[in-house]
Amino acid sequence: MKIGFYPGCSLETSGKEYSQSLHAVAQKCGIELETVKDWCCCGATAAHSLNHDLAIALPGRTIALAEKQGLTELLVPCAACFSRLASAQLEIKGSEHVRKQMEDYLEMPVTGNIRLLTILEFLEEHIFPVAEQYIVNKLDQKVACYYGCLLARPKESTRLQRPEDPMEMETVMKKAGASPIDWAFKTECCGAGLSVSRTDIVAKLSGKILEDAVDRGAESIVVACPMCQMNLDLRRKEINKQLNRKIDVPVLFVTQALGLSMGIPADQLGLNKHFVPTSNTVSCVARLEK
Repeated sequence: MKIGFYPGCSLETSGKEYSQSLHAVAQKCGIELETVKDWCCCGATAAHSLNHDLAIALPGRTIALAEKQGLTELLVPCAACFSRLASAQLEIKGSEHVRKQMEDYLEMPVTGNIRLLTILEFLEEHIFPVAEQYIVNKLDQKVACYYGCLLARPKESTRLQRPEDPMEMETVMKKAGASPIDWAFKTECCGAGLSVSRTDIVAKLSGKILEDAVDRGAESIVVACPMCQMNLDLRRKEINKQLNRKIDVPVLFVTQALGLSMGIPADQLGLNKHFVPTSNTVSCVARLEK
């Protein structure tokens, strides 16, 4: 089975382990991810604040290329990329004027009719139906499922059942044998694109997220956004300084955690590439008795 795949910039650079673990899980379940040919940057995070037409045209080009490739579903694992593609799709489908304008800019037809999938929709619809036969381990940890801003907003495009208190990622983690905690910061902002320009703000916002998770017993944080993962993981030194305490819980992508439960080796999931060591999580994996 083939599903369209848009990696975006992050999954080929700072979030390579996300792509690596996603492909490993998909392959395990017999799914081939077909990358959109000649894809380009979606414009996150600055295009929509600088030029409205460009903010539609950049993700619109990828949508047009995916349609040209004959894809009917397109997995967009990065939350920021999904937000930009979904916003462009809404405008293209919602206005004939915008659609024709985009076709003029792009010099190719675009309908916006392709179905865009978040990582959680992909897991629920394409991985869950076959996952049970591949799950051999139990991720014996308390985990904090962190959605961040763009995986939960706006509700019209993200389609979570409970945008203010989503539970879709918790469902994934329960299948992996983990114990999701109840906590207060699952949809709060980590600081997003301010990671370089205002690291102090990222340290303050991400620090609150990590502190609440740890104080409620979390032994690891699970995310589905490469920007969130980078801020919570890469900026740990600045976060610990801001909090005046050491927090050493690892931050895993949801596909890495699920991959561990499927018996995929840690290095194939990219768990050796994190700044905060993931060894405690890897060592807590327990073999299921079947």
